[in-house]
Amino acid sequence: MKLMKTEDAVGQVLCHDITQIIKDVKKGPAFRKGHIITEEDIPILLSLGKDNIYIWEMDENRVHENEAAMILWDICRSEGMNHSEVKEGKVEIIAGREGLLKVNHELLNKLNSLGEMMIASRHGNFAVRPGDVIAGTRIIPLVIEKEKLERARETAAGSPVFRILPFLHKKAGIVTTGNEVYHHRISDTFTPVVEEKLAEFGAEITGRETSPDDPEMEIACIRRLLDKGADMILCTGGMSVDPDDRTPFAIRCVADEVVTYGAPVLPGAMFMLAYRGKEHIPIMGLPGCVMYAKRTVFDLVLPRIMAGEVLKKADIDSLGQGGLCLNCRVCVFPNCGFGK
Repeated sequence: MKLMKTEDAVGQVLCHDITQIIKDVKKGPAFRKGHIITEEDIPILLSLGKDNIYIWEMDENRVHENEAAMILWDICRSEGMNHSEVKEGKVEIIAGREGLLKVNHELLNKLNSLGEMMIASRHGNFAVRPGDVIAGTRIIPLVIEKEKLERARETAAGSPVFRILPFLHKKAGIVTTGNEVYHHRISDTFTPVVEEKLAEFGAEITGRETSPDDPEMEIACIRRLLDKGADMILCTGGMSVDPDDRTPFAIRCVADEVVTYGAPVLPGAMFMLAYRGKEHIPIMGLPGCVMYAKRTVFDLVLPRIMAGEVLKKADIDSLGQGGLCLNCRVCVFPNCGFGK
């Protein structure tokens, strides 16, 4: 750092906080370390007795924290994102649209390992809405070597750390299975729950079918909904291992690929996911817990399906860590560990 006349310090960077004391009103920093001095600041600094001031000696090999923070923002961002005001080397990345947040974990770890910069984010594979903070970043020192920022850019190689996949407009068909519902012995309390969850993502209900515990009739129901243009099928009921529960068989008969029958998630172990055709139309078998539990495997899978992701078995298998819902008295999902 070097000492220079305050009047000549416009555009320079302060090396330390400068305190302002106004009797009975204020005692605190008038300017923070790292502040870039403006013409308007000069009278204030002089009024604080600062005829001379220590400033940071910048050179062509170093970058101020605020400028560096914007470079880090550029490395992290992609379409549908905004940033907060840059302050003290910090900038927040903010969702500018609704969608599914995707985090490049490998790249995030590599950037954080470079040192003197940090990126802390929320978990990926969950929905974000406009205004949600996706991540906070900070440059640790007041200035950072340009070479380190260049290394960060090379590490990213043009790939953003974060993406927001927009939700698609999906046409959902619902098949409710069970003799008790088909013969009107009980009311169908399952379908309204599924419809409410679909509504969160703007899905259109293109048809509803009810089938007894008869696999041929259930197969016919699924095919009718597909013929009506459904690009997502949800089957409720008949998903346990009881001999008269035939939904998994019906799904297997219609699907071209069965991804999984079973998931390492509680509630939701009896979940089934399959796909039909080149269009990869998802067909899901929803276990009974979806009807009564606050959050289940369906809440973890649905956002990804609505964003158009074609899930593999490895995606379902990876849900094991964090796949135990603790059934908290007050549910704060997704602001909890479930699915993470």
